[in-house]
Amino acid sequence: MKKILSLLFIASILLSACGTTDTTLTSEPESSPISATQVVTKTPKPVSTKGPASSLGVGNEEVKGVEIRVWYPWYGVESGLFGTLVTEFNEKNEWGIKVIAESQVNFTNLYENTTAALPTTDKPDMVIALPEHALEWDANGVVVDLTPYVQDPAYGIDSSDIPNVFWNQDSYGGKRFAIPAQRTARFLLWNETWAGEIGFDSPPDAPADFEQQSCRAQQAMLKDSVPQNDFMGGWYVDTEPMTAYAWLLAFEGGVLDGSSYRFLTPNNIEAFRFLRELSESLCSWQVADTDSFKSFADREAMFVTASLEDLPEVARAFAAAKNRDEWKVISFPGANEDALVVYGSSYVILKSTPREQLAAWLFIKWMLENEQDARMVEATHLFPIRTSSVDLLGDYEKTHPQWAQAIKLLPQGEIQPQLASWRQVKTVIGDGFTHMYRVNVPSGQVPAILAQMESIATSLEQ
Repeated sequence: MKKILSLLFIASILLSACGTTDTTLTSEPESSPISATQVVTKTPKPVSTKGPASSLGVGNEEVKGVEIRVWYPWYGVESGLFGTLVTEFNEKNEWGIKVIAESQVNFTNLYENTTAALPTTDKPDMVIALPEHALEWDANGVVVDLTPYVQDPAYGIDSSDIPNVFWNQDSYGGKRFAIPAQRTARFLLWNETWAGEIGFDSPPDAPADFEQQSCRAQQAMLKDSVPQNDFMGGWYVDTEPMTAYAWLLAFEGGVLDGSSYRFLTPNNIEAFRFLRELSESLCSWQVADTDSFKSFADREAMFVTASLEDLPEVARAFAAAKNRDEWKVISFPGANEDALVVYGSSYVILKSTPREQLAAWLFIKWMLENEQDARMVEATHLFPIRTSSVDLLGDYEKTHPQWAQAIKLLPQGEIQPQLASWRQVKTVIGDGFTHMYRVNVPSGQVPAILAQMESIATSLEQ
């Protein structure tokens, strides 16, 4: 059976859909007469306002005025918003902590620059990096275990408000090496209106359904007077690593056997063979330098693939095409369970002094507050890190219906492999998948492609 969505999670979505960004006012209780016997005559004892003591060994006064350096991978809108939030934190935080934020432009530069800086005094106090990067640095003994910070009586956070698929990615071997900063996923997009016109009233529920809808869409293209589009109509092939990985999971395959990579398995063969046969029968297609989102909006593709942050661009493509078709976000259909791979960046604190580590943690904690979390969603279009932040995104949900659909699919999400070598192996998956289409590898040769991918992945694991 397919995975059943968490009732609690859905309830939070339904509640948030009715909300707005305004603060909800609680009505005053009705007044009632108070009898003489109800009047309290004793003077109440003073209530202590002192919070619980921290177990981190750093006093509240000791962290005041601490300066920390934070490296992040973003540019453009994300970088601008992050800079604004850093300025607000520096102005408002009660300890006078000063964050100095430096953009490294992208994740590759951040990884390389951080790795080079680790043995030096110029290393940052905190980085916003991919979990697989953090695992490599942790193996070198330079990453702070954040478990005591999460659980601290004075400075801890409520992790139950963070979806497990986000939270679990950054914990391995009994150690919490990071905290989720951003999360996204790769989805299939489905043209509901067009599908209805050719006889389908629901999205595909299994690979066979996906094939049937793709092939019928291609057949529909044969009925117009334009011969150039006769091969179009089905799934616009996307060879991004997360797309290939999601298809493997949809067929109950994967890339791991225990803690080692293994690609040459019956389920993986079935997955890649299914996709190649789909192309061989013209039920999927791909043209170099063609905009897949434009093709989707122009009814040249029944299905395309996109990441969460791409959805506004898809909506703009439909607007530009003056296409009023309804389209939906769906996960990758499997015979038993649909597949959705969730991934993204995390906050990583590098070992320094207890004062600087606590200062970095306090900045992370502030960034995870609902207000900052919601502002990041509105700028980046990604998942909110906290479930409760959806309560502040009611207006955003109304204007971004496909984003709201994606939120409801989140309980189906799975994490990526928790190995430092995943940094390179995920590229191998994308390269192998791309090669399979670029040179038109026959479906019968799929095992050879997977065997080569496994060999390369195993060598990277050493």
